[in-house]
Amino acid sequence: MHRRLFPRALALLALVATAATAGAPGATAESPTPATTQLRATIDRILGDTRLDGAQASVVVVDTSTGQTLYDRNGERRLIPASNTKLLTSTAALALLSPGHRFTTDVRTTGKRRAGLLSGNLYLRGGGDPTMLAADYDALAAEVAADGVRVVTGNLIADDTRYDRTRLGPDWTWDDEPYYYAAQVSALTVAPDTDYDAGTVIVHAAPGARAGAPAVVSTTPPTGYVRIDNRAQTVAEGETSISIEREHGGNTVVVTGQIAVGDAPASDWVTVWEPTGYAADVFRSALHRHGVRVLGRTVLGQATPEAANPVARHDSMSLGEFMTPFLKLSNNGHAEVLTKEIGRMLSGSGTWSAGLTAISEYVADTGMDTGTLRQRDGSGLSRRNLVPATEFVDLLAAVRAEPWFGTWYDALPIAGQPERFVGGTLRSRMAGTPAAGNVHAKTGSLTGVSGLSGYVTGADGHLLAFSILLNNYLTASVKTLEDQIAVTLAGYREGATTAARSAPPSVPETPRTPEGLECSWVKPITC
Repeated sequence: MHRRLFPRALALLALVATAATAGAPGATAESPTPATTQLRATIDRILGDTRLDGAQASVVVVDTSTGQTLYDRNGERRLIPASNTKLLTSTAALALLSPGHRFTTDVRTTGKRRAGLLSGNLYLRGGGDPTMLAADYDALAAEVAADGVRVVTGNLIADDTRYDRTRLGPDWTWDDEPYYYAAQVSALTVAPDTDYDAGTVIVHAAPGARAGAPAVVSTTPPTGYVRIDNRAQTVAEGETSISIEREHGGNTVVVTGQIAVGDAPASDWVTVWEPTGYAADVFRSALHRHGVRVLGRTVLGQATPEAANPVARHDSMSLGEFMTPFLKLSNNGHAEVLTKEIGRMLSGSGTWSAGLTAISEYVADTGMDTGTLRQRDGSGLSRRNLVPATEFVDLLAAVRAEPWFGTWYDALPIAGQPERFVGGTLRSRMAGTPAAGNVHAKTGSLTGVSGLSGYVTGADGHLLAFSILLNNYLTASVKTLEDQIAVTLAGYREGATTAARSAPPSVPETPRTPEGLECSWVKPITC
């Protein structure tokens, strides 16, 4: 409990100091200023929307300058946070691994070398890097060739032993498994794009040369690891309707439907079954292109001997840089890799349980009461995650003192900023309002679950930390309600002598996506 009392004590001291110096003397939670009273009335009206009838809402707002709680509705109630869970994972990663941490993928050899002949095995050792592209494996292969290796008499060993072999997160639903936001986690993997959607392949279906011809199907990156069952046809005209689905338990991707002559290719991101084999296939193909023949077979999951000789190496971007694609686009796979990496670095065990234990200990030290919450994965995809809004606000207030706070704050999605790697999952929200370019916050979405937790600077210059968690609603989306609250906070001025009207502000309609997923999760949709 001492951890819980620490931030509360700071808040109390700040509140006492504020009462003595603020423009509205004597303001407390029990005796709020007129501006605070009006703020609470406005948020109450927003939460009274019929879309929340029968739902649960938890909202907490704290002025980080004073420690004063400006609003609290059901702040202690445990709700499903969805991707707001990434606030815990990302802050713990920066604190426990450091912003300069990098993932290393290397190639090593055993056996004797004579001229261009290696009488032994070639080891591809994964370091957990979720940003490894086909081009990076090609560069590793080029290094192997440049080192003089031409023929490997042994096997290509794909070493993914840095982490355990549990590929899917606890409690993830089976029907999410083919989709890229639920990709399998391995210490050795491939990303097909610079969003770094590790463990996925992009499947493209283009029209054939004439009506009646099969669609032309290809993958990015090119790989024989995925088998294409092409049942799609080219038609002379009509609406393109292509379905791309991977069969459970293997790497057969079935492509069905039709595509009209002259139409642009249809594309979708598909997870692979066993990413280690996928990485090994991409690397082996790269070796072949660079004139390196491996006579043996590909073997998955064996550890690299300590005495193996280094031949090639690739280091990832720094963790501080990695926060941008991770948080801006709310990448689930990144969160899970970081969870296992934390476990590996702190306890020598690259498992979910070890990583989550370390995350829990870190956030407890910041002042979160971990006895009131449950974290089951790094990303928030599990519906067994439960976090009260007040605990998120405690974390948000505490990490402002961390030396890496500026890096992390900038990596959060920013409202109304259209560039994907600036606005992220908030790029289409709150544009043209006082919240645009102001709100830095983590979004969260599952069917019937929505969240927005982060920071907004009020009209008086005070930085406000807030958490909005909405659960169990039946409507398609409640994100405009979150936006109305955030815009209200952006206009809040504690020293105002005349309170603004309590009507909720108007905000742009939030783009809708299937199953309540965040915009960035549904790749073909521009939002």
